[in-house]
Amino acid sequence: MTVIVPLAVAGYLLLVCVGFVGRTERGRAGVRALDHFVNATLFNGYAWESVSSHAWRMRHRRWARAVIWITDRFQKNHCERANRREQPVVDLVLAKGLHRQTIF
Repeated sequence: MTVIVPLAVAGYLLLVCVGFVGRTERGRAGVRALDHFVNATLFNGYAWESVSSHAWRMRHRRWARAVIWITDRFQKNHCERANRREQPVVDLVLAKGLHRQTIF
């Protein structure tokens, strides 16, 4: 943790700089990685899934309804589309057992 947290903060700061003056592809990849990080840490979701896709799967929960409501203001049915795009990956990882701990 003593190494990961400072690197995460540095990565976020770099992402802000890239967002203003860097290549679009690099910025999008960074935002996607940050999205997955937030999903895994704050929302207790899968590390390979976005907040939007997770919100659609958990749409019966209050926090998920809030995320869906907010994203719908920017792009209609965003969470549903994200889930359609990402659900096959989630299913594959779970079916193959790739989510299980492999060390210790």
